[in-house]
Amino acid sequence: MIRIFLICSLALAACTATNPVEAVARTAAKSVVLPVVQQRLPGPQAEAVAICVIDNANTNEIFSLARDVGTRAGTTTVQTIATILQRPGTVQCVLGAGIPGLTL
Repeated sequence: MIRIFLICSLALAACTATNPVEAVARTAAKSVVLPVVQQRLPGPQAEAVAICVIDNANTNEIFSLARDVGTRAGTTTVQTIATILQRPGTVQCVLGAGIPGLTL
């Protein structure tokens, strides 16, 4: 399952203009962030918040989150997501998506 995910991610990354390694890591990180957010919000809202988190994470955070692909998010991962959610850019993104404040 993870192998199929990585192959699809690599194929998708090949179509983007950004660094392909970072694109794969962003996709993997989103797959880690989404289930954490889904514990607090329903489907479409969780998807929007996950995108906001990934868009406001720095490169180190993206790679850190991506390392948890295929496993249940631990406390460090949840804390990383919570930290990103507190940033002004993330708050603006979440509010812009029509979702009131979210805390983990």
